[in-house]
Amino acid sequence: MNTAPRYATLRRILSESARLDVPVDQIEDASDLYEHGLSSLATVQIMLAVEDAFDIEIPDAKLTRKLFQSIDSLAAAVLELAVNGAEV
Repeated sequence: MNTAPRYATLRRILSESARLDVPVDQIEDASDLYEHGLSSLATVQIMLAVEDAFDIEIPDAKLTRKLFQSIDSLAAAVLELAVNGAEV
């Protein structure tokens, strides 16, 4: 499966919504986004943008710090929710 479009979309969302301390293109996929300045307010904006971009709904149970920890963790959640086609 080609994950490039998913990662590109997530990086675009982060660059528009996350207000990180460094440009998103300088962050590794597994890097801790909180260490780069991610705030709890930004996670709400990211959640809404991810839900809209991927046409998914992130269930409340998944809305944890771990979900927003890295680009990899966001991509994994998007894939899981998209594959299941509903709340997980």
